[in-house]
Amino acid sequence: MNILVKSQEKTKPESEAARVLVVEDEHKVASALKEGLEGEGYDVTVEHTGEAALVRLKTDPFDVVLLDLLLPGRDGLQVLTTLREQGFQTPVLVLTARDTLDDRVTGLNSGADDYLVKPFAFVEVVARIRALLRRGGSTGATRLGIGDLEMDLVTRKVTRGGRKIELTLREFELLEYLLRYESQVVSRDTLARDVWHEAARTTSLDNVVDVHIARLRRKIDADCPIKLIQTVRGVGFMLREDEG
Repeated sequence: MNILVKSQEKTKPESEAARVLVVEDEHKVASALKEGLEGEGYDVTVEHTGEAALVRLKTDPFDVVLLDLLLPGRDGLQVLTTLREQGFQTPVLVLTARDTLDDRVTGLNSGADDYLVKPFAFVEVVARIRALLRRGGSTGATRLGIGDLEMDLVTRKVTRGGRKIELTLREFELLEYLLRYESQVVSRDTLARDVWHEAARTTSLDNVVDVHIARLRRKIDADCPIKLIQTVRGVGFMLREDEG
């Protein structure tokens, strides 16, 4: 049984009453997700098979789908492939016990927008849903980049100008977030919530964010004429190409 840790503070979704379809055959896990997400303000529907999920999606609109891969009958990958072939652009967060590189490649290439391995903390499920709702429809992209900076989401390899950049897990997550919101200002509050998964911003956490931004700058922008990580004084940070 996968243990779900519920968040301590309830916050409203970015999109009011966003509709979530949970496709999970383990009834206890499905019930825990439904109860927790409804407590966060989401409108949640549960289906326990891939076939039922496909029927439901043809008749009811959803803002995001949480999809288990190990389903009876038609498995999650078959459901995902069918959805994308039929033109559904609804963001899909895959929930699975599979954690090999090949599994991640297969899931992302089949059209998943994000990938969360069981067991997971409930607070992270909420954070991933928020990110998908802000991001919008599926892109199917497994690479992110700006200028000569490239990130491979599957192999977790980052390069700039062909030079490999070694990042810690947190640095990778921070850079991925900045890349997804390229040319948009991202506040410290947002980074605290969506990268550090902390409900409340604190001075000490602000300092941690600043330290990680400084480390990223040293690794990414050092010796490069075009600086990518910009500070918007009093607001936050943004990733964009800028001479200087």
